[in-house]
Amino acid sequence: MTAPKPAAAVYTHGHQEAVLRSHRSRTAADSAGYLLPELRPGQALLDVGCGPGTITADLAELVGPQGRVVAVDASAEVLARAAEHVAGRGLANVAFECADVHRLPYRDGEFDVVHAHQTLQHVADPVAALRELRRVTAPGGVVAVRDVDYASMTWYPEVPELGRWLELYRQVARANGGEPDAGRRLLSWARAAGFAEVTASATTWTFATPERRDWWGGMWADRVTGTAFGRTAVERGFADRAELERIAAGWREWSAAGDGWFAMLHGEILARG
Repeated sequence: MTAPKPAAAVYTHGHQEAVLRSHRSRTAADSAGYLLPELRPGQALLDVGCGPGTITADLAELVGPQGRVVAVDASAEVLARAAEHVAGRGLANVAFECADVHRLPYRDGEFDVVHAHQTLQHVADPVAALRELRRVTAPGGVVAVRDVDYASMTWYPEVPELGRWLELYRQVARANGGEPDAGRRLLSWARAAGFAEVTASATTWTFATPERRDWWGGMWADRVTGTAFGRTAVERGFADRAELERIAAGWREWSAAGDGWFAMLHGEILARG
């Protein structure tokens, strides 16, 4: 029997350093390339689920000092780090606020662009969240959403522990009320939310150089044993600490392979109307 989905989702990753190390690596170029042609100086932009603010800062530079960016996240601690990052880049056009994507404290049509990266996979009702993003978007504006699809992840060599990691991650994410295979569902969710026009696309991240393998495999080895994901897996009885250690060792084995390769697909949508 499948456990009932929680009314409010719990963020699966948590905000430990191993997670933020990953999130701080993201840029608008590698995570929001599909949106960049839509950006113009002077636009008002809302960044939902901004995390440590690296993508936010890039977007703020693109809308320019005459533009306005509001970055929201559920974690005040993460917002403080994002504000430090943005200030360190000399940007003065960004405001940071705690907010719930299902109940945004903004007027109808307040923003020209609304952006959410790796956010909808972690919410209990992504269709309702998209309706709220639509509400705060101005006529003629655009909602841009990008989410990974965990089931699409593939790698070589076929280290068995990575297969167990993927199975466990999807189990924990769904128990937390999220949808780890969100990428393939974005088009459907946007249509259900009432958007008149939706352009769907996909891009990938690939880890296949020694430096990229070392970073990705080491980061996930740390996340398995030292973040909210692993803790939740143990607390819910999905795994024990010994199994988490074996999975972490599998990540290190993969990252040390001279022919190691890992790819992950992300679904994307630009939604209007």
